[in-house]
Amino acid sequence: MSMPAARALRVAIAAGDPARRGGLAAMVAASGHEIVARYDDPDVVLADSIEAAADAPAVVTLGIEEMGQAGMLPGDAGAEQIDAALRAVAAGLIVRTALARQPAFRPFPSEDAPLLTPREIEVLAAIGDGLSNKEAARRLGISQHTIKFHLESLFRKLAATSRADAVHKGLRRGLIEL
Repeated sequence: MSMPAARALRVAIAAGDPARRGGLAAMVAASGHEIVARYDDPDVVLADSIEAAADAPAVVTLGIEEMGQAGMLPGDAGAEQIDAALRAVAAGLIVRTALARQPAFRPFPSEDAPLLTPREIEVLAAIGDGLSNKEAARRLGISQHTIKFHLESLFRKLAATSRADAVHKGLRRGLIEL
């Protein structure tokens, strides 16, 4: 059983720069789609760095932040990516790049998660690196007594019974990385 040939879509191009609009139109037409004006009831709108009409049936944007559009690609997306996104959005799917942005902030710790000071996290990372108290003190520029003070606080806040347990709990909660 053979797959039917992919149907050509009616695509409107929205770009502020006429040269960019022409380049995108040529790329989309080379993929076998028909270029139409926005008022000609397109199947999908390809918008480059400008906000597409809110009443557009389906929109794929290039280089625009998340605004609720069905498709979102980086500004330097290639012809194959654009073609695939246009077809997917016209079929009712949502398209995002594989390299979705990671949130800049982690969720606020829950009530049961301990709130560690920045210095406690540094000490936890140092012991996670396998440093002794003396080596950790040297690395952080503090006394061995201060390291011991921070370790006691870490053990209490993390409910840890040993250095290894504290590191394990810190890793599991995302407080440190090795």
